[in-house]
Amino acid sequence: MLQDGEEATAAADSVVVETTTQGFMKDVIEESRRQPVLVDFWAPWCGPCKQLTPLLEKAVKAAKGKVKLAKMNIDQHPAIPGQMGIQSIPAVIAFSNGQPVDGFMGALPESQVIAFLERLTKDKIGGEDKDLLKAADEALAAGNATDAANLYSQVLAQDNADVAALAGLARCYVQSGSIEQAKKTLAMVPDGKHNDAAVAAARAAIEIAEQAQSVGPVSELEQKVAANPADHQARFDLATALNAQGKRAEAVEHLLAIVQKDRSWNDDAARKQLVQFFEAWGFDDPAAIEGRKRLSSVLFS
Repeated sequence: MLQDGEEATAAADSVVVETTTQGFMKDVIEESRRQPVLVDFWAPWCGPCKQLTPLLEKAVKAAKGKVKLAKMNIDQHPAIPGQMGIQSIPAVIAFSNGQPVDGFMGALPESQVIAFLERLTKDKIGGEDKDLLKAADEALAAGNATDAANLYSQVLAQDNADVAALAGLARCYVQSGSIEQAKKTLAMVPDGKHNDAAVAAARAAIEIAEQAQSVGPVSELEQKVAANPADHQARFDLATALNAQGKRAEAVEHLLAIVQKDRSWNDDAARKQLVQFFEAWGFDDPAAIEGRKRLSSVLFS
């Protein structure tokens, strides 16, 4: 499912180049006659540069060809920054029609970087990705994992570290039964983002899918519950299997039945499973909203 996304990523990367003293005329001056070019003057020892450069790359890729980025290591290529009077870094200079037209110094937050590009291009930056994410989420909720995966891949083509898209793509793999691929996709989430709500939801979906692989066919579990309604383990397994089939309301019913009869069963396992379901579905999912209401009613009645 990622092949189209990988091709798009390669195209997006072409808007970001490493330039040199020899390549500056071609990469910046000549290229700026076609669209604006940002020059990012940086050095390996510059801490703020390490904060700014990824934001620049992300914003430029989100601009989808409206602007390009040329990165210049001033330690290796001091002549150009010297001629331009660059005395501190990070420094970003925008070129258009062969001339410097705007710029800033220091590490700006992402919102200000985007605002700078929008002034430069006189166009909105990044709104398309939000639309793609929304469309992808809707396709996934409707059970169309293939279309959703293609949309998430388009977002990742612009930003391969987009947490919402990575989490969404992982859930697509879960929905299509590719659990190991889902795990590999989730492993691509950047450090520090593993507790993001979207990542937690994808992780919960993976865990539930793995549980469902070991509980047996729904028909057999239904027979067990019918034969012995007090068999909480069979009912618990049935709820897990029903959820894997997308029968969320039925899954909630069985787990609530356990909570009502014996909340302490198996160390409060039924309630915990419900919470994990809600997390995997997304707390704004209609089934999760209704399920939380009903669970609260049972717990506090």
